[in-house]
Amino acid sequence: MKILVSDHLHEAGIELLRQHAEVEVATGLSKEELIEKIRDKDGLLVRSATKVTRDVIEAAENLKVIGRAGVGVDNIDIKAATERGIIVVNAPEASSITVAEHTIGLMLALARRIPQANASLKAGKWEKKKFLGIELRGKTLGVIGMGRIGSQVVRKAKAFEMHCIAYDPYISKKLAEELGVEVVELDELLARSDFITIHVPLTEQTRHLINAEAIAKMKDGAYLINAARGGVVDEAALYDALRSGKLAGAALDVFEKEPPFGNPLLELDNCIVTPHLGASTEEAQRYASLIACEEVLKVLRGEPPRNVVNMPRLPPEVLDKLKDHLALAEALGNFAIQLVSGRIRDVEVTFCGALAEEEHQEVLTNAALKGLLSPILTEGVNLLNAPVVAKNRDIRITQAKREDAEKYESLIILRVKTDEGETMVKGSSVGGEVRITGIEEYAIELTPSGKMLIVKHEDKPGMIGRVATVLGEKQINIGAMQVGRREKGETQLMVLSVDQPVGKEVVKEIASIPGVYSVKELEM
Repeated sequence: MKILVSDHLHEAGIELLRQHAEVEVATGLSKEELIEKIRDKDGLLVRSATKVTRDVIEAAENLKVIGRAGVGVDNIDIKAATERGIIVVNAPEASSITVAEHTIGLMLALARRIPQANASLKAGKWEKKKFLGIELRGKTLGVIGMGRIGSQVVRKAKAFEMHCIAYDPYISKKLAEELGVEVVELDELLARSDFITIHVPLTEQTRHLINAEAIAKMKDGAYLINAARGGVVDEAALYDALRSGKLAGAALDVFEKEPPFGNPLLELDNCIVTPHLGASTEEAQRYASLIACEEVLKVLRGEPPRNVVNMPRLPPEVLDKLKDHLALAEALGNFAIQLVSGRIRDVEVTFCGALAEEEHQEVLTNAALKGLLSPILTEGVNLLNAPVVAKNRDIRITQAKREDAEKYESLIILRVKTDEGETMVKGSSVGGEVRITGIEEYAIELTPSGKMLIVKHEDKPGMIGRVATVLGEKQINIGAMQVGRREKGETQLMVLSVDQPVGKEVVKEIASIPGVYSVKELEM
Protein backbone atom coordinates (compact mmCIF):
# COMPACT_ATOMS: atom_id res chain seq x y z
CA MET A 1 0.00 0.00 0.00
CA LYS A 2 1.29 3.43 -0.95
CA ILE A 3 0.04 6.45 0.97
CA LEU A 4 0.79 10.15 0.45
CA VAL A 5 0.57 12.60 3.38
CA SER A 6 0.40 16.08 1.84
CA ASP A 7 -0.32 18.22 4.94
CA HIS A 8 1.29 18.51 8.37
CA LEU A 9 -0.16 15.67 10.48
CA HIS A 10 0.69 14.71 14.04
CA GLU A 11 3.51 12.18 13.97
CA ALA A 12 1.43 9.58 15.88
CA GLY A 13 -0.77 9.01 12.84
CA ILE A 14 2.13 8.89 10.42
CA GLU A 15 3.89 6.28 12.60
CA LEU A 16 0.72 4.18 12.51
CA LEU A 17 0.66 4.36 8.72
CA ARG A 18 4.33 3.35 8.47
CA GLN A 19 3.62 0.14 10.36
CA HIS A 20 1.38 -1.03 7.52
CA ALA A 21 2.22 0.89 4.35
CA GLU A 22 4.82 2.71 2.28
CA VAL A 23 4.38 6.35 3.32
CA GLU A 24 5.55 9.51 1.55
CA VAL A 25 5.25 12.80 3.44
CA ALA A 26 5.37 15.82 1.12
CA THR A 27 3.81 19.06 2.29
CA GLY A 28 3.39 22.42 0.57
CA LEU A 29 2.95 20.85 -2.88
CA SER A 30 1.76 22.82 -5.87
CA LYS A 31 -1.23 21.42 -7.76
CA GLU A 32 1.07 20.08 -10.47
CA GLU A 33 3.37 18.41 -7.92
CA LEU A 34 0.39 16.85 -6.13
CA ILE A 35 -0.97 15.47 -9.40
CA GLU A 36 2.39 13.89 -10.17
CA LYS A 37 2.83 12.32 -6.73
CA ILE A 38 -0.76 11.00 -6.43
CA ARG A 39 -0.67 8.92 -9.63
CA ASP A 40 0.46 5.63 -8.04
CA LYS A 41 -0.87 6.15 -4.50
CA ASP A 42 -3.58 4.03 -2.86
CA GLY A 43 -4.36 6.53 -0.11
CA LEU A 44 -4.11 10.28 0.55
CA LEU A 45 -4.05 12.02 3.95
CA VAL A 46 -4.74 15.77 4.20
CA ARG A 47 -5.81 18.47 6.62
CA SER A 48 -7.18 21.75 5.25
CA ALA A 49 -4.28 23.15 3.21
CA THR A 50 -4.28 20.60 0.35
CA LYS A 51 -6.98 21.19 -2.25
CA VAL A 52 -8.08 17.81 -3.57
CA THR A 53 -9.74 18.98 -6.78
CA ARG A 54 -11.30 16.98 -9.59
CA ASP A 55 -8.07 17.27 -11.60
CA VAL A 56 -6.11 15.72 -8.73
CA ILE A 57 -8.64 12.92 -8.27
CA GLU A 58 -8.78 12.10 -11.97
CA ALA A 59 -4.98 11.92 -12.11
CA ALA A 60 -4.91 9.29 -9.36
CA GLU A 61 -4.80 5.91 -11.07
CA ASN A 62 -4.91 3.71 -7.95
CA LEU A 63 -6.47 5.98 -5.31
CA LYS A 64 -9.01 4.20 -3.10
CA VAL A 65 -9.38 6.49 -0.09
CA ILE A 66 -8.85 10.12 0.98
CA GLY A 67 -8.53 10.83 4.71
CA ARG A 68 -9.14 14.23 6.31
CA ALA A 69 -7.56 14.68 9.75
CA GLY A 70 -10.41 16.84 11.03
CA VAL A 71 -14.09 17.50 10.42
CA GLY A 72 -14.57 19.76 7.40
CA VAL A 73 -14.08 18.39 3.89
CA ASP A 74 -14.63 21.60 1.91
CA ASN A 75 -11.16 21.20 0.40
CA ILE A 76 -12.07 17.84 -1.16
CA ASP A 77 -14.21 17.44 -4.28
CA ILE A 78 -16.59 14.86 -2.79
CA LYS A 79 -18.61 14.48 -5.99
CA ALA A 80 -15.53 13.69 -8.07
CA ALA A 81 -14.31 11.19 -5.47
CA THR A 82 -17.69 9.46 -5.35
CA GLU A 83 -17.84 9.21 -9.14
CA ARG A 84 -14.47 7.48 -9.11
CA GLY A 85 -15.47 5.12 -6.29
CA ILE A 86 -13.00 6.73 -3.89
CA ILE A 87 -14.05 6.71 -0.24
CA VAL A 88 -13.57 9.90 1.78
CA VAL A 89 -13.18 9.53 5.55
CA ASN A 90 -12.66 12.10 8.31
CA ALA A 91 -12.30 12.49 12.09
CA PRO A 92 -15.40 14.39 13.25
CA GLU A 93 -15.14 13.57 16.96
CA ALA A 94 -11.48 14.45 17.41
CA SER A 95 -11.86 18.03 18.64
CA SER A 96 -15.12 17.87 20.64
CA ILE A 97 -13.48 17.91 24.08
CA THR A 98 -10.90 20.49 23.05
CA VAL A 99 -13.44 22.97 21.67
CA ALA A 100 -15.69 22.49 24.70
CA GLU A 101 -12.79 23.16 27.07
CA HIS A 102 -11.84 26.28 25.11
CA THR A 103 -15.44 27.46 25.40
CA ILE A 104 -15.37 27.04 29.17
CA GLY A 105 -12.02 28.85 29.24
CA LEU A 106 -13.49 31.79 27.35
CA MET A 107 -16.45 31.86 29.72
CA LEU A 108 -14.18 31.97 32.77
CA ALA A 109 -12.07 34.67 31.14
CA LEU A 110 -15.21 36.76 30.63
CA ALA A 111 -16.53 36.20 34.14
CA ARG A 112 -13.24 37.04 35.87
CA ARG A 113 -11.82 39.46 33.25
CA ILE A 114 -8.58 37.50 33.23
CA PRO A 115 -7.00 38.86 30.00
CA GLN A 116 -7.64 42.47 31.03
CA ALA A 117 -6.23 41.92 34.53
CA ASN A 118 -3.19 40.19 33.07
CA ALA A 119 -2.50 43.10 30.71
CA SER A 120 -3.01 45.65 33.51
CA LEU A 121 -0.60 43.99 35.93
CA LYS A 122 2.06 43.56 33.24
CA ALA A 123 1.69 47.27 32.52
CA GLY A 124 2.75 47.97 36.10
CA LYS A 125 -0.71 48.55 37.61
CA TRP A 126 -2.40 46.96 40.64
CA GLU A 127 -6.13 47.42 39.97
CA LYS A 128 -7.96 44.93 42.17
CA LYS A 129 -11.17 46.94 42.38
CA LYS A 130 -11.32 47.55 38.64
CA PHE A 131 -11.54 43.86 37.78
CA LEU A 132 -14.40 42.77 40.03
CA GLY A 133 -15.81 39.58 38.46
CA ILE A 134 -18.80 37.30 38.81
CA GLU A 135 -19.21 33.61 39.67
CA LEU A 136 -20.46 31.02 37.21
CA ARG A 137 -22.27 29.20 40.02
CA GLY A 138 -26.00 29.76 39.86
CA LYS A 139 -25.88 31.47 36.47
CA THR A 140 -27.95 30.31 33.50
CA LEU A 141 -26.00 29.09 30.51
CA GLY A 142 -27.83 29.05 27.19
CA VAL A 143 -26.38 26.57 24.68
CA ILE A 144 -27.38 27.02 21.05
CA GLY A 145 -26.72 23.67 19.36
CA MET A 146 -26.47 20.39 21.30
CA GLY A 147 -24.24 18.26 19.09
CA ARG A 148 -21.01 16.68 20.31
CA ILE A 149 -19.45 19.99 21.39
CA GLY A 150 -22.57 21.56 22.89
CA SER A 151 -23.21 18.43 24.92
CA GLN A 152 -19.66 18.46 26.27
CA VAL A 153 -20.02 22.13 27.23
CA VAL A 154 -23.14 21.30 29.26
CA ARG A 155 -21.37 18.46 31.07
CA LYS A 156 -18.54 20.77 32.04
CA ALA A 157 -20.79 23.70 32.96
CA LYS A 158 -22.70 21.43 35.34
CA ALA A 159 -19.48 21.03 37.34
CA PHE A 160 -19.57 24.80 37.90
CA GLU A 161 -23.14 24.47 39.23
CA MET A 162 -24.63 26.38 36.31
CA HIS A 163 -28.24 25.91 35.22
CA CYS A 164 -28.17 24.85 31.57
CA ILE A 165 -30.87 25.53 29.01
CA ALA A 166 -30.56 24.67 25.33
CA TYR A 167 -32.05 25.48 21.96
CA ASP A 168 -31.75 22.67 19.42
CA PRO A 169 -34.71 21.57 17.28
CA TYR A 170 -33.08 18.18 16.78
CA ILE A 171 -32.03 17.09 20.28
CA SER A 172 -33.70 13.95 21.59
CA LYS A 173 -35.64 13.95 24.86
CA LYS A 174 -33.46 11.09 26.09
CA LEU A 175 -30.21 13.03 25.62
CA ALA A 176 -31.70 16.16 27.22
CA GLU A 177 -32.76 14.12 30.26
CA GLU A 178 -29.35 12.43 30.50
CA LEU A 179 -27.58 15.80 30.43
CA GLY A 180 -30.06 17.47 32.76
CA VAL A 181 -30.61 20.29 30.30
CA GLU A 182 -33.88 22.18 29.82
CA VAL A 183 -34.81 22.47 26.13
CA VAL A 184 -36.43 25.81 25.23
CA GLU A 185 -37.21 27.91 22.16
CA LEU A 186 -34.56 30.37 20.97
CA ASP A 187 -36.37 33.51 22.15
CA GLU A 188 -36.72 32.07 25.65
CA LEU A 189 -33.05 31.11 25.73
CA LEU A 190 -32.03 34.62 24.71
CA ALA A 191 -34.22 36.19 27.39
CA ARG A 192 -33.17 33.93 30.28
CA SER A 193 -29.45 33.31 29.78
CA ASP A 194 -26.63 35.04 31.64
CA PHE A 195 -24.12 33.42 29.28
CA ILE A 196 -24.88 32.26 25.73
CA THR A 197 -22.58 29.93 23.80
CA ILE A 198 -23.00 28.94 20.14
CA HIS A 199 -22.31 25.48 18.69
CA VAL A 200 -24.08 25.28 15.30
CA PRO A 201 -22.80 24.93 11.73
CA LEU A 202 -22.84 27.96 9.42
CA THR A 203 -25.74 27.62 6.97
CA GLU A 204 -28.07 30.07 5.30
CA GLN A 205 -30.46 29.41 8.18
CA THR A 206 -27.86 30.14 10.88
CA ARG A 207 -26.02 33.01 9.19
CA HIS A 208 -26.40 36.06 11.49
CA LEU A 209 -28.59 34.02 13.81
CA ILE A 210 -27.31 36.36 16.50
CA ASN A 211 -28.20 39.74 15.00
CA ALA A 212 -29.44 43.07 16.37
CA GLU A 213 -32.95 41.67 16.81
CA ALA A 214 -31.69 38.62 18.74
CA ILE A 215 -29.37 40.74 20.91
CA ALA A 216 -32.27 43.04 21.82
CA LYS A 217 -34.03 40.00 23.32
CA MET A 218 -31.05 39.15 25.55
CA LYS A 219 -30.68 40.13 29.19
CA ASP A 220 -28.97 43.44 29.78
CA GLY A 221 -25.43 42.61 30.83
CA ALA A 222 -25.37 39.12 29.31
CA TYR A 223 -22.22 37.53 27.87
CA LEU A 224 -21.83 35.90 24.43
CA ILE A 225 -19.29 33.20 23.48
CA ASN A 226 -18.73 32.00 19.91
CA ALA A 227 -16.28 29.20 19.17
CA ALA A 228 -18.33 27.76 16.29
CA ARG A 229 -18.37 29.76 13.04
CA GLY A 230 -17.88 33.50 12.62
CA GLY A 231 -20.81 34.14 10.30
CA VAL A 232 -23.34 32.98 12.90
CA VAL A 233 -22.89 36.34 14.68
CA ASP A 234 -23.57 39.71 13.05
CA GLU A 235 -20.35 41.41 14.12
CA ALA A 236 -21.62 44.95 13.47
CA ALA A 237 -24.61 44.33 15.76
CA LEU A 238 -22.34 42.76 18.39
CA TYR A 239 -20.00 45.75 18.27
CA ASP A 240 -22.92 48.13 18.89
CA ALA A 241 -24.18 45.99 21.80
CA LEU A 242 -20.75 45.89 23.45
CA ARG A 243 -20.18 49.61 22.97
CA SER A 244 -23.59 50.53 24.39
CA GLY A 245 -23.29 48.17 27.37
CA LYS A 246 -26.31 46.10 26.32
CA LEU A 247 -23.93 43.11 26.53
CA ALA A 248 -21.34 43.04 29.30
CA GLY A 249 -18.86 41.13 27.21
CA ALA A 250 -18.17 38.71 24.38
CA ALA A 251 -15.50 36.09 23.71
CA LEU A 252 -14.81 35.13 20.10
CA ASP A 253 -12.60 32.41 18.68
CA VAL A 254 -14.00 32.76 15.15
CA PHE A 255 -14.75 35.68 12.85
CA GLU A 256 -16.63 36.40 9.64
CA LYS A 257 -13.28 37.21 8.00
CA GLU A 258 -10.12 35.51 9.23
CA PRO A 259 -7.65 36.80 10.18
CA PRO A 260 -9.83 39.66 11.52
CA PHE A 261 -7.24 42.42 11.18
CA GLY A 262 -8.96 45.80 11.14
CA ASN A 263 -12.07 44.41 12.80
CA PRO A 264 -13.34 47.05 15.28
CA LEU A 265 -14.24 44.31 17.78
CA LEU A 266 -10.52 43.93 18.43
CA GLU A 267 -10.46 47.48 19.81
CA LEU A 268 -13.02 46.80 22.56
CA ASP A 269 -11.80 46.04 26.07
CA ASN A 270 -14.89 43.92 26.81
CA CYS A 271 -14.36 41.65 23.80
CA ILE A 272 -11.93 38.76 24.40
CA VAL A 273 -10.53 37.18 21.23
CA THR A 274 -8.43 34.16 20.26
CA PRO A 275 -7.15 33.24 16.76
CA HIS A 276 -9.39 30.23 15.98
CA LEU A 277 -7.77 28.05 18.63
CA GLY A 278 -10.80 25.86 19.38
CA ALA A 279 -9.26 22.63 18.07
CA SER A 280 -5.64 23.60 18.69
CA THR A 281 -4.41 21.26 21.39
CA GLU A 282 -1.76 18.58 21.30
CA GLU A 283 -4.38 15.96 22.19
CA ALA A 284 -6.90 16.99 19.53
CA GLN A 285 -4.29 17.10 16.76
CA ARG A 286 -2.93 13.72 17.82
CA TYR A 287 -6.41 12.22 18.02
CA ALA A 288 -7.46 13.62 14.62
CA SER A 289 -4.32 12.25 13.01
CA LEU A 290 -4.74 8.79 14.57
CA ILE A 291 -8.44 8.54 13.69
CA ALA A 292 -7.99 9.64 10.06
CA CYS A 293 -4.99 7.36 9.51
CA GLU A 294 -6.75 4.37 11.08
CA GLU A 295 -9.80 5.01 8.86
CA VAL A 296 -7.60 5.10 5.75
CA LEU A 297 -5.94 1.84 6.74
CA LYS A 298 -9.33 0.21 7.35
CA VAL A 299 -10.44 1.05 3.81
CA LEU A 300 -7.21 -0.21 2.29
CA ARG A 301 -7.48 -3.46 4.30
CA GLY A 302 -11.06 -3.97 3.14
CA GLU A 303 -12.52 -3.32 6.59
CA PRO A 304 -15.59 -1.10 7.20
CA PRO A 305 -14.56 2.43 8.26
CA ARG A 306 -16.61 4.36 10.82
CA ASN A 307 -16.43 7.93 9.53
CA VAL A 308 -17.33 7.71 5.85
CA VAL A 309 -18.20 11.07 4.33
CA ASN A 310 -19.47 10.01 0.93
CA MET A 311 -20.45 6.34 0.71
CA PRO A 312 -20.35 2.89 2.27
CA ARG A 313 -18.04 0.20 1.03
CA LEU A 314 -19.91 -1.30 -1.93
CA PRO A 315 -18.76 -3.48 -4.81
CA PRO A 316 -17.82 -1.29 -7.82
CA GLU A 317 -20.65 -2.66 -9.95
CA VAL A 318 -23.24 -1.84 -7.26
CA LEU A 319 -21.81 1.62 -6.71
CA ASP A 320 -21.87 2.31 -10.44
CA LYS A 321 -25.54 1.28 -10.58
CA LEU A 322 -26.52 3.37 -7.54
CA LYS A 323 -24.38 6.50 -7.83
CA ASP A 324 -27.03 8.60 -9.64
CA HIS A 325 -29.72 7.48 -7.17
CA LEU A 326 -27.42 8.21 -4.21
CA ALA A 327 -26.95 11.75 -5.50
CA LEU A 328 -30.72 12.04 -5.97
CA ALA A 329 -31.57 10.80 -2.46
CA GLU A 330 -29.07 13.16 -0.83
CA ALA A 331 -30.32 16.09 -2.91
CA LEU A 332 -33.92 15.36 -1.86
CA GLY A 333 -32.87 15.43 1.79
CA ASN A 334 -30.94 18.67 1.34
CA PHE A 335 -33.89 20.22 -0.50
CA ALA A 336 -36.43 19.09 2.10
CA ILE A 337 -34.52 20.37 5.15
CA GLN A 338 -34.63 23.88 3.68
CA LEU A 339 -38.43 23.68 3.39
CA VAL A 340 -39.39 22.26 6.78
CA SER A 341 -39.99 24.07 10.04
CA GLY A 342 -39.97 22.61 13.53
CA ARG A 343 -38.52 19.49 15.14
CA ILE A 344 -38.26 16.45 12.84
CA ARG A 345 -40.37 13.52 14.03
CA ASP A 346 -40.69 11.10 11.11
CA VAL A 347 -38.91 10.51 7.81
CA GLU A 348 -40.44 8.22 5.20
CA VAL A 349 -38.64 7.22 2.00
CA THR A 350 -40.71 5.58 -0.73
CA PHE A 351 -39.00 3.84 -3.65
CA CYS A 352 -41.05 3.69 -6.84
CA GLY A 353 -40.76 1.86 -10.15
CA ALA A 354 -37.42 0.15 -10.78
CA LEU A 355 -36.14 1.20 -7.35
CA ALA A 356 -38.96 -0.68 -5.63
CA GLU A 357 -37.04 -3.91 -6.19
CA GLU A 358 -33.58 -2.48 -5.42
CA GLU A 359 -31.87 -4.58 -2.72
CA HIS A 360 -29.74 -1.69 -1.42
CA GLN A 361 -32.62 0.61 -0.45
CA GLU A 362 -31.10 1.17 3.02
CA VAL A 363 -28.09 2.88 1.45
CA LEU A 364 -30.38 5.23 -0.48
CA THR A 365 -32.38 5.95 2.69
CA ASN A 366 -29.12 6.75 4.47
CA ALA A 367 -28.19 9.12 1.64
CA ALA A 368 -31.50 10.95 2.10
CA LEU A 369 -30.85 11.18 5.86
CA LYS A 370 -27.34 12.49 5.21
CA GLY A 371 -28.74 15.24 2.98
CA LEU A 372 -31.42 16.03 5.54
CA LEU A 373 -29.27 16.14 8.68
CA SER A 374 -25.82 17.29 7.54
CA PRO A 375 -26.81 20.96 7.05
CA ILE A 376 -28.23 21.27 10.57
CA LEU A 377 -25.76 19.30 12.69
CA THR A 378 -22.14 20.05 13.55
CA GLU A 379 -21.28 16.37 13.94
CA GLY A 380 -20.37 14.36 10.87
CA VAL A 381 -23.33 12.61 9.24
CA ASN A 382 -22.42 9.94 6.70
CA LEU A 383 -23.94 6.98 4.87
CA LEU A 384 -23.05 4.61 7.67
CA ASN A 385 -23.96 6.55 10.81
CA ALA A 386 -27.00 8.47 9.48
CA PRO A 387 -29.58 6.04 10.96
CA VAL A 388 -27.87 6.18 14.37
CA VAL A 389 -27.71 9.98 14.32
CA ALA A 390 -31.41 10.09 13.44
CA LYS A 391 -32.34 7.57 16.14
CA ASN A 392 -30.40 9.55 18.76
CA ARG A 393 -32.66 12.49 17.94
CA ASP A 394 -35.89 10.48 18.23
CA ILE A 395 -36.47 10.57 14.46
CA ARG A 396 -38.43 7.56 13.22
CA ILE A 397 -37.34 6.21 9.83
CA THR A 398 -39.60 4.13 7.58
CA GLN A 399 -39.25 2.78 4.05
CA ALA A 400 -41.98 1.97 1.58
CA LYS A 401 -42.21 0.96 -2.06
CA ARG A 402 -44.73 1.10 -4.86
CA GLU A 403 -44.80 0.03 -8.49
CA ASP A 404 -46.10 3.31 -9.92
CA ALA A 405 -43.28 5.77 -10.70
CA GLU A 406 -45.58 8.22 -12.51
CA LYS A 407 -43.95 9.01 -15.88
CA TYR A 408 -40.44 8.02 -14.78
CA GLU A 409 -38.54 4.75 -14.74
CA SER A 410 -37.84 5.23 -11.06
CA LEU A 411 -38.85 7.77 -8.43
CA ILE A 412 -38.00 8.56 -4.80
CA ILE A 413 -40.56 10.23 -2.55
CA LEU A 414 -39.30 11.79 0.69
CA ARG A 415 -41.77 12.79 3.42
CA VAL A 416 -40.55 14.71 6.45
CA LYS A 417 -42.95 15.21 9.36
CA THR A 418 -42.21 17.73 12.09
CA ASP A 419 -44.11 19.04 15.09
CA GLU A 420 -45.28 21.89 12.84
CA GLY A 421 -46.37 20.03 9.71
CA GLU A 422 -45.33 17.78 6.84
CA THR A 423 -43.26 18.35 3.70
CA MET A 424 -43.00 16.03 0.71
CA VAL A 425 -40.59 16.16 -2.22
CA LYS A 426 -40.26 13.79 -5.17
CA GLY A 427 -37.34 13.23 -7.47
CA SER A 428 -35.92 11.11 -10.23
CA SER A 429 -32.60 10.64 -11.96
CA VAL A 430 -33.14 11.56 -15.61
CA GLY A 431 -30.21 10.76 -17.88
CA GLY A 432 -27.91 10.83 -14.86
CA GLU A 433 -29.17 14.26 -13.81
CA VAL A 434 -30.98 14.84 -10.51
CA ARG A 435 -34.48 16.26 -10.97
CA ILE A 436 -37.02 17.43 -8.41
CA THR A 437 -40.35 16.32 -9.86
CA GLY A 438 -42.76 17.35 -7.13
CA ILE A 439 -43.01 19.59 -4.09
CA GLU A 440 -45.87 18.64 -1.77
CA GLU A 441 -48.77 18.04 -4.18
CA TYR A 442 -47.46 20.33 -6.89
CA ALA A 443 -46.02 18.89 -10.11
CA ILE A 444 -42.73 20.70 -10.78
CA GLU A 445 -39.69 19.55 -12.72
CA LEU A 446 -36.44 21.33 -11.97
CA THR A 447 -32.74 20.71 -11.52
CA PRO A 448 -31.87 21.54 -7.90
CA SER A 449 -28.88 23.77 -8.44
CA GLY A 450 -27.84 27.22 -7.27
CA LYS A 451 -30.08 29.73 -5.54
CA MET A 452 -33.84 29.32 -5.56
CA LEU A 453 -36.91 30.99 -4.17
CA ILE A 454 -40.09 29.00 -3.49
CA VAL A 455 -43.26 31.06 -3.09
CA LYS A 456 -46.75 29.81 -2.21
CA HIS A 457 -49.36 32.30 -3.26
CA GLU A 458 -52.97 32.86 -4.20
CA ASP A 459 -53.90 31.76 -7.72
CA LYS A 460 -54.91 35.07 -9.27
CA PRO A 461 -53.58 37.41 -11.98
CA GLY A 462 -50.63 39.64 -11.13
CA MET A 463 -49.05 37.55 -8.37
CA ILE A 464 -46.06 36.46 -10.43
CA GLY A 465 -45.48 40.01 -11.59
CA ARG A 466 -45.53 41.42 -8.06
CA VAL A 467 -42.89 38.96 -6.86
CA ALA A 468 -40.76 39.61 -9.96
CA THR A 469 -41.07 43.38 -9.43
CA VAL A 470 -39.65 43.14 -5.90
CA LEU A 471 -36.72 41.06 -7.14
CA GLY A 472 -36.11 43.44 -10.03
CA GLU A 473 -36.07 46.46 -7.73
CA LYS A 474 -33.39 44.71 -5.64
CA GLN A 475 -31.31 43.94 -8.75
CA ILE A 476 -31.87 40.19 -8.34
CA ASN A 477 -31.99 38.50 -11.74
CA ILE A 478 -34.42 35.63 -12.39
CA GLY A 479 -32.78 32.84 -14.39
CA ALA A 480 -35.78 30.51 -14.67
CA MET A 481 -39.30 30.13 -13.32
CA GLN A 482 -41.89 27.39 -12.93
CA VAL A 483 -45.40 27.52 -11.52
CA GLY A 484 -47.40 24.52 -10.35
CA ARG A 485 -50.97 24.17 -9.13
CA ARG A 486 -53.40 21.39 -8.34
CA GLU A 487 -56.66 22.99 -9.43
CA LYS A 488 -57.53 26.32 -11.01
CA GLY A 489 -58.16 28.95 -8.34
CA GLU A 490 -56.28 27.07 -5.62
CA THR A 491 -52.89 27.91 -4.12
CA GLN A 492 -50.03 28.06 -6.61
CA LEU A 493 -46.38 27.16 -6.05
CA MET A 494 -43.81 29.33 -7.80
CA VAL A 495 -40.17 28.24 -8.06
CA LEU A 496 -37.66 30.87 -9.16
CA SER A 497 -33.99 30.29 -9.94
CA VAL A 498 -32.09 33.47 -9.16
CA ASP A 499 -28.55 34.64 -9.87
CA GLN A 500 -27.94 36.54 -6.62
CA PRO A 501 -28.63 35.79 -2.94
CA VAL A 502 -32.11 37.02 -1.97
CA GLY A 503 -31.54 37.61 1.74
CA LYS A 504 -33.87 37.78 4.73
CA GLU A 505 -35.06 41.35 4.15
CA VAL A 506 -36.16 40.68 0.57
CA VAL A 507 -37.83 37.43 1.68
CA LYS A 508 -39.78 39.44 4.27
CA GLU A 509 -40.80 42.01 1.66
CA ILE A 510 -42.10 39.31 -0.71
CA ALA A 511 -43.91 37.58 2.18
CA SER A 512 -45.71 40.87 2.90
CA ILE A 513 -47.28 40.98 -0.58
CA PRO A 514 -51.06 40.44 -0.25
CA GLY A 515 -51.86 36.92 -1.44
CA VAL A 516 -48.41 35.47 -0.68
CA TYR A 517 -48.69 32.68 1.89
CA SER A 518 -45.06 31.64 2.37
CA VAL A 519 -41.56 32.27 1.00
CA LYS A 520 -38.50 30.04 1.29
CA GLU A 521 -34.98 30.75 0.05
CA LEU A 522 -32.95 27.67 -0.87
CA GLU A 523 -29.45 26.99 -2.11
CA MET A 524 -28.24 23.68 -3.50
